[in-house]
Amino acid sequence: MKIALLSPIAWRTPPRHYGPWERVVSLLCEGLVEKGVDVTLFATGDSQTAGKLEYVSKRSYEEDDSLDPKVWEALHIAHFFEQAEEYDLIHNHFDFLPLTYSRLVDTPMVTTIHGFSSQQILPVYKEYSDRSYYVSISDADRDPQLPYLATVYHGIDLESFEFAPERGDYLLYFGRIHPDKGTCEAIEIARRFQMRLVIAGIIQDEEYYREQVAPELDQQRVVYVGHVGPERRNLMLGGAYALLHPINFAEPFGLSVVESMACGTPVVAFDKGSMPEVIRDQETGFLVKGIDQAVEALGKIPELDRGACRRWVENRFSRERMVNDYLDVYKMILEKEKPGMRYANTPWGRWEVLLDAPDHKVKRITVNPGKRLSYQKHFKRQEHWFMVSGQALVTLDGEGIPLTAGQSVDIPQEAAHRMANPGETPLIFIETQTGSYFGEDDIVRLEDDYGRK
Repeated sequence: MKIALLSPIAWRTPPRHYGPWERVVSLLCEGLVEKGVDVTLFATGDSQTAGKLEYVSKRSYEEDDSLDPKVWEALHIAHFFEQAEEYDLIHNHFDFLPLTYSRLVDTPMVTTIHGFSSQQILPVYKEYSDRSYYVSISDADRDPQLPYLATVYHGIDLESFEFAPERGDYLLYFGRIHPDKGTCEAIEIARRFQMRLVIAGIIQDEEYYREQVAPELDQQRVVYVGHVGPERRNLMLGGAYALLHPINFAEPFGLSVVESMACGTPVVAFDKGSMPEVIRDQETGFLVKGIDQAVEALGKIPELDRGACRRWVENRFSRERMVNDYLDVYKMILEKEKPGMRYANTPWGRWEVLLDAPDHKVKRITVNPGKRLSYQKHFKRQEHWFMVSGQALVTLDGEGIPLTAGQSVDIPQEAAHRMANPGETPLIFIETQTGSYFGEDDIVRLEDDYGRK
């Protein structure tokens, strides 16, 4: 199995300090290599890997101001796709932009969606859902308009996080300084609880930091230590009384939350996004609705077993588990893409053969939002369509028939028919074929949106 991993180039892979996506790619890459997989990492030239390294940009653009991000990202992605045919599978960790190249190659592609920076990027994911399999990093971060193959939680290298059995005497905020992450909320929680707060992370919103965070810093009760590397990170996480994660957005995952629990430190987090999947409420931390509940929860921290925090991460968020989950994803995709047409991606979605018997065939068909199949007929078979989810508009000999989940329609032999998805979510239906022949060449296309004959 030859795998190509496309990492971002905002930071080195693995990052020296900040760079959560690059960190995950590095852990995955090294774990795959250890299992004997032939892996090529496409990253910055100063990246470190036991696999093969391909690069265009020698350094990351966040660490080299002379680099124009758009220019080097374009060169980086193009370099990746120019070599795509050399691999059995390509794995995109670079967000939505590489999807726009995906129809130019035949190599199967999987995209890990590390979160949505805004809803404005969703049209790209919807448009190219026929050319990439999607993996979410939490169930909470799934968009109902997209088809997903699996959810794979991030894993961490547990050996890099030392367990600290003793509870510390300060609160910790560990993440980028930005309104989404709730830096000011953490300061207010610490003030009300009357415990020192240590803030660590990059300043991502300069105005927010200057106007709302910096005035609260006194280097005694509220201390900012900048962004820290792995050595200081472990000491800070392990030495804390609790980690504060008062987020103001739907967090896709939250690596710092897992890292904190790996060191034995519980987390008090606002109950948003993936937090119920990452934190075991009242065992490894507390899920709260706001500042008042957060202050109350901090008083209960001594009731929690720091060892339970570590065990939770060992069982659920190890690098080994993440690597094995992705290997399962790769195997599923390569099985689907085998010659023999048991599976196929199409311009309108995808289909999968569930059963292929001498006297009947059963398919599971997914039609992407706003897409439709060709207007066609068959001479050697009839079909029965059963709607599983979504909205359908069936055209049968010129008549429009709307259908929803649980409804069905019969397609007689030689009847002109078409399936369309007028909704905003994927349409899934089961097609049962009966007759004398079930090959894909028993299709007479009367009209087709994609120019097929």
